[in-house]
Amino acid sequence: MVSFQLKALLVVAFLFSHETAAEQYLNTTTTTTSAGIGRKLAGGCNIFQGKWVYDASYPLYDFSTCPFIDDEFNCLKYKRPDRMYLKYRWQPFSCNLPSFNGVNFLEKWRGKKIMFVGDSLSLNMWQSLSCMIHSSVPNAKTSLIRRDGLAQLTFLDYGVNLLLYRTQYLVDLERQQVGRVLKIDSIKNGDAWRGMNMLIFNSWHWWTHTGSSQPWDYMEEGGKLFKDMNRLIAYYKGMTTWARWVNKNIDPSKTKVFFQGISPVHYVGKDWNEPSKTCVGQTQPFLGVKYPAGTPMAAVVVNKVLSRIKKPVYLLDITLLSQYRKDAHPVYYGLHNGLDCSHWCLPGLPDTWNLLLYAALFI
Repeated sequence: MVSFQLKALLVVAFLFSHETAAEQYLNTTTTTTSAGIGRKLAGGCNIFQGKWVYDASYPLYDFSTCPFIDDEFNCLKYKRPDRMYLKYRWQPFSCNLPSFNGVNFLEKWRGKKIMFVGDSLSLNMWQSLSCMIHSSVPNAKTSLIRRDGLAQLTFLDYGVNLLLYRTQYLVDLERQQVGRVLKIDSIKNGDAWRGMNMLIFNSWHWWTHTGSSQPWDYMEEGGKLFKDMNRLIAYYKGMTTWARWVNKNIDPSKTKVFFQGISPVHYVGKDWNEPSKTCVGQTQPFLGVKYPAGTPMAAVVVNKVLSRIKKPVYLLDITLLSQYRKDAHPVYYGLHNGLDCSHWCLPGLPDTWNLLLYAALFI
């Protein structure tokens, strides 16, 4: 029997050796700006290669004083008994990350709009950044509006708007006469993303959902309906549609674009050489350098799409450093149906994602 990993590799190899019309569109766009990789900062440091080290000064904020954490991420409110997962700081091998300064962030982005676009992992990162800024200016006046899949937190003294646009797939999900249809070649949603000064995109988590947790009945491409297709192929097609939207709609002189990268899960212990384990009871990171499960195929797809995009998109390459953090999930310590080895406690790992975003913006 062919292993899942081998099947996935064969799928990706097929995708990358057969250009679609969308890929041809990307390749014939005249702009030649290098996209996506964006991993090396001043001095050539790759901030995504490093290790987790103990730091007694962590976490970066107190969960009890941040008013923006949803119960699904609020592990300490729900009595998680261990605290060591809060005490790890990401240390790149060849440089140091700058310390987060919320006032500097607000001053740099005064009067600007920053939007996270994606699923609940975008929510995870958005709430983390909100708490990090709030801890720097705890007495600042704020306004929070949440409705119909859109949230906006405004730091009123600075005119900085942190927005969250919830979308599971980036591409359109429509209700039609035949049922719920995932249109992998359409992004009408994108009209809501215009006019932002920074966009941080994310998508993958929902592409793997099947059965009752799958929120669509059909996929549609080129006007044709499909009951299903290989999810990596569908993801690649959907991400190529997103890349086409970026190429067409982004003015790099006005808008910075980031892709959040693939956030891993820790339901299967064989990924880190503990076959009988899940994230339950994990109290420290994986401390090796080479993660046994290797690079997720979804991350391979993201890298391929970003290598062909023509507008500058900075990849927040969070995958490997997050794979190490089998200890940082809510598990059962949050308002969630069952075991959660997908999302992340706050305070916690998403704070490091935002430190990396800060480094990309300020170094």
